[in-house]
Amino acid sequence: MPKQTKYTVIGAGNGGKAMAAHLALMGFHVTLFNRTPSRLDAIRELGGLQLESFEGGPHGFGKLKKATSDIQESVAEADVIMVVIPSSAHSDIGRQFAGHLRDGQMIVLHPGRTGGALEMRKVLNDLGCSAKVTIAEAETFIYASRAEGPASARIFRIKQAVPLSALPATETGNVLNVLRKPFPEFIDGHNVLHTGLNNMGAIFHPALTLLNAGRIESTAGDFQFYIDGVTPSVARVLEVLDRERVTVAAAVGVRARTAMEWLRLAYNVTGENLYEAIQNQTGYYGIKAPGTLRHRYIFEDVPMSLVPIAMLGTRYGVSVNGMESIIRLACFVNRTDYWRRGRTLDRMGVGNLSVSELTNFVMKGVAPRA
Repeated sequence: MPKQTKYTVIGAGNGGKAMAAHLALMGFHVTLFNRTPSRLDAIRELGGLQLESFEGGPHGFGKLKKATSDIQESVAEADVIMVVIPSSAHSDIGRQFAGHLRDGQMIVLHPGRTGGALEMRKVLNDLGCSAKVTIAEAETFIYASRAEGPASARIFRIKQAVPLSALPATETGNVLNVLRKPFPEFIDGHNVLHTGLNNMGAIFHPALTLLNAGRIESTAGDFQFYIDGVTPSVARVLEVLDRERVTVAAAVGVRARTAMEWLRLAYNVTGENLYEAIQNQTGYYGIKAPGTLRHRYIFEDVPMSLVPIAMLGTRYGVSVNGMESIIRLACFVNRTDYWRRGRTLDRMGVGNLSVSELTNFVMKGVAPRA
């Protein structure tokens, strides 16, 4: 009888609670880690999490094996470590568990944003982690979910097809095989350049937030973010950013989906231009804007998505004036140097690589020359 896979979920936020509860309901051995012990008090008291869901979706009480704030304890028995925290914390959590990993474990970032697996590999290497672990990243988070209480979560939707890739890509099949039983929705994402450069949040979130800054601050976000916030002029800015992203991807050998292609694939909507396509997406109606500019659409999506894409563009000769403008505006608005705090090429360990070296690295794990 094959050994049952043991999971550790890192992060007891909206997504982490949903994933831990869902895995537990499916009968898996699940440990939940959160660095703040008080966030786990109610979960420990109940021994698990209550999960609500859409009609026909997973629901019930998921009994956990453990809920802990001890990082060593959390990863000790895990076969798969599901990292469900903001991408801005990926490097920090990597530093925390680097000394406690063992051969054969898998680390999956949900999602990686842009360059998440590359950064995680660099962090572990820099800390001398000798364990032979596989790092993978999802292109987007598999759930639309919310925490509904200290020991409960709700899943609104499970995405039907989520690209996932390992670093190197030769390990992707192994990761998909392990995850197939609980998550058949994961599909081969080709490599981590594909999953990172098909990051649509990088295009939609920061620019749309910043170009509606006055309205967000004057109304505390009391308007429909995509419907009222995306005017024809705003959509034209999004189109420029999207062209830059697709061009950066092409420069490193990746055929990235355009925003229009993504909307058609994900929601089956079309239009003469991006403005019309967004207005035709009925699922966007009713979604309110962020209530503040201190929001993950800026403090996460700018440094962990826009900055690495823009830096790849600069490195490989692509004009990214639009992205650079949005990044600068974000720096001004939040008085933060996102260029310095962001996921730079050096932090991803690819600063001096040619395109062919970068491709060999993400596809085959071939170490670049010194």
